[in-house]
Amino acid sequence: MELTAVKIIFMILGSILACLTSILISRYHLWHKIFFKILTWLKRIKRHMKVKYIKHNGYNFCYLTRGTPGSQPSMLMLHGFSLNKDMWLETLKYIPREIHVICLDLPGHGATTRLLGDNYAAAEQAKRIHEFVKCIGLDKKPFHLIGFSVGGMIAGVYAALYPSEVRCLSLLCPGGVQYESGYEFIKHFRELEKNISVENSRLISLTERQGEELLKLGLYHPSISQLQLLKGYLDDDRPQRMFFIKNFLDLTSEESRYSLQENASKIRAPTEIIWGKYDKVLEASGADILAKLIPNCHVYILDKCGHFITIDRPQKSAELILEFHNSVCDTKKNN
Repeated sequence: MELTAVKIIFMILGSILACLTSILISRYHLWHKIFFKILTWLKRIKRHMKVKYIKHNGYNFCYLTRGTPGSQPSMLMLHGFSLNKDMWLETLKYIPREIHVICLDLPGHGATTRLLGDNYAAAEQAKRIHEFVKCIGLDKKPFHLIGFSVGGMIAGVYAALYPSEVRCLSLLCPGGVQYESGYEFIKHFRELEKNISVENSRLISLTERQGEELLKLGLYHPSISQLQLLKGYLDDDRPQRMFFIKNFLDLTSEESRYSLQENASKIRAPTEIIWGKYDKVLEASGADILAKLIPNCHVYILDKCGHFITIDRPQKSAELILEFHNSVCDTKKNN
């Protein structure tokens, strides 16, 4: 059966992103890996974060946590595609210790189980996260749900599916939005499409230089330290190219690719959208599209910021999340 043009495009993109992760990991020197793991361990200690696991329905969920549920709503943070829970360590530096925080490795990422036979579309991921939420008892009180990029896409779908569980919602440059002009990031792939042969299903492979250039697109003014930080947060414990190709194809399937936009009007929780003005991965115009659909929504566009908000503007984005949390939850007014 012939592949449709759309499926071919998404197969190419999935392969490119999987290759990007694989190549950057393979070229990430051993001593860099060791140094980064030590640095991450120290950051966890400094932020008072503990690593925990819980098993449910074939998945062993891994997550970082700090504190216990209290008078303020807890925060549940969801990372982006091919990243892991530790990407939030830059943000947590500015979040007060009295707020209960959980940073989850999404199913298939980090140290959480990955199964090639499962569907990883946004709605399916939201359902798995809901099971995780119930397992740890987080559903006993509405919480503040925060998601970055693909994590934002899943967070928005979660808020639409389980409105009673979400007190407020923060979306950082989320996926799942349909643009009339298309994605600027995708335009860069067209130069690479000549390397694919549809007849023999040979997917594209990237050089190290091409991988670096694609990664730089996500940062406003990429420095060596920022690139090393981003490489370190890529899912480097169990790099499996085929899983990330499948994960990407599931997310961009017809049922999933615009799922945030399609579910936006069902979101009842107060929502803030934070987007980098110079995002070249997911265009900032997506904020206006979502703001027109989500009933109670505020938009913040960050200057001097690309797609990876938590690396380009960690303090400012954390301040906006915290201000929104306090405003919606009235944690200061009622004390």
